[in-house]
Amino acid sequence: MTARTVADARWPRPAGGREPAAAALLSWLGDPRAPGLAVVTGGEGSGKSRLLAWLIGHGTRPGTVGERRVHGFVPLTGMTATTAAWMLGRQLSVAARSSGDLLAALAADRRRTVVALPELHHADAPGPLAELALELAAHEHVRVLVEVRSGTPWAQRLTAGPCALMDLDQPRWTDEARRRSWEADHPEEAAGHGPTAPGAGAEPEESFDLDDAASVCAADPWRVTVAYERSERDHGGLRAAWLRAGPSLTRELALAERAVVLLAALGDDADPRLSAALDTAARDAPWSVVRRRVRGDITPPWPGPVRSLTTGTGPLAGQVVVADHQGTVRILEADSARTIGRLPYSVPGARATADHGGGTVGVLDEHGVLHTRSTAGSERPKGIAALLDDGPSARVRLLDAGREYLRRLPEKATALTGAEDQVVLGDAAGTVHVVGDGAEPRTAALHRGRVNAIAAASLPSPTGSGTVLLLYTGGADGTVRAWAPHTRPMPQPVAARDCPVTAVAVATAGSGPLLAVAWADGLVEYRAPDDGRLLTFRPGGQVHAVALTAEGELLVGTDEALVRLRPTSTPPTARPDGIPVTES
Repeated sequence: MTARTVADARWPRPAGGREPAAAALLSWLGDPRAPGLAVVTGGEGSGKSRLLAWLIGHGTRPGTVGERRVHGFVPLTGMTATTAAWMLGRQLSVAARSSGDLLAALAADRRRTVVALPELHHADAPGPLAELALELAAHEHVRVLVEVRSGTPWAQRLTAGPCALMDLDQPRWTDEARRRSWEADHPEEAAGHGPTAPGAGAEPEESFDLDDAASVCAADPWRVTVAYERSERDHGGLRAAWLRAGPSLTRELALAERAVVLLAALGDDADPRLSAALDTAARDAPWSVVRRRVRGDITPPWPGPVRSLTTGTGPLAGQVVVADHQGTVRILEADSARTIGRLPYSVPGARATADHGGGTVGVLDEHGVLHTRSTAGSERPKGIAALLDDGPSARVRLLDAGREYLRRLPEKATALTGAEDQVVLGDAAGTVHVVGDGAEPRTAALHRGRVNAIAAASLPSPTGSGTVLLLYTGGADGTVRAWAPHTRPMPQPVAARDCPVTAVAVATAGSGPLLAVAWADGLVEYRAPDDGRLLTFRPGGQVHAVALTAEGELLVGTDEALVRLRPTSTPPTARPDGIPVTES
């Protein structure tokens, strides 16, 4: 690193005469040719943490210019690679259950990202964290700043390859005149009692029982996580459930909210007493767990990683259509989550499923191709009706029209749903298309970028005659929009966050529609749009699919579980800024 003046930085000067070091860090941040990894070393008491605290404190302030922005930081004291990935994922709006999930998400998002990792030498597992820092910095759009004490094996590992190295024991990183002036004005901090990186520092130990569900739900979740990672026992199934849902469990939650998240992640091989204990602990939570099917479950078997969920109608009423990561489409009994059938052919790369009525299921693949399959319960002409059948049914004509429309669509289709006698599609450019048999297609540009999900509901017409179609769409632009195709789209989004939407679902209830929205950071929202009420849930991993039953219960599908939840109370009203009142 080379030093330069910080007069143009417009930040307060760093403590202890460290202007040359601060200028070098800002230069590294702003130089596109600099290595992706910067390592700040030095002996104990050399001011490493204080210097990083200065950079993090200013780099995370609102309004900081892009090249000096710090997007995520994790004080590594007592941390592991897993807990660091969870904390970084939260700050970067990524649902990361592991360091691998975090790396994959950052590889897919090419936006500039700056991460600071203070106090590596005080981590619970410094070796894996050093490897995580190196893997993060290997991405050309990611900058990683690590603090580590000189002479440690982890300092040697980090500096063995290309990096910007700053050893604060070297005199060139200190302005001696400013140091003397600062020490005269700040005698206590000069004696080593000054600030460190935000969140750093040891806390008093607390005791908890890793075999007791209520105990771990009440304890510091970060300490519980590290203890489970160190343990070689399964603790009746609690360990696996905790690590499965950890990114959610480590949030600021009430005991009851943490208990319901942990219960939703508990496998069927767990000690049966744990379910009862967690049910008791969760009695004041906004949700109750109706059913759960977790990776490894046997009775009934876990249906696999979920990519799409659709609640059935007609011959499929009381059933759920589930597509997995390999394109296998299963039919599950909604009440028990037991598999009762599957479509005869898989659809590799399945992105969305739809119930088109009469037992016919549509599947949209990753190439934008619509596949249709008839289930065992499909309505087919029989007897005399079959003999008199003189052509394709209205449903077949509709689906043929949808496929023909897709062939002429200039943008790839990315979302699908079925709606009465129409096929509804979303494309990569943000446009939603409503296609009917013989009717002129209706379109609306609703999103900036890809449409990720569409849900449809038929509501009573305001005129009292018939029904009207209402669509909810979710996009990569982080908005949920509503559109009744016979009118113009609503000008304002129903919901908006700095995070892509991954799934939407809608159902009608006595008081109006219910809307479920899943976001890329793992948040699921349960909304009553007519009056602005809202509940939230986080299962702990990325949510690929949601569905709503006729009773208003919520189905959540992830790579690890399929969970059915029932609201236990009236959803509270959202704040005017849209921030959830209750977030699990």
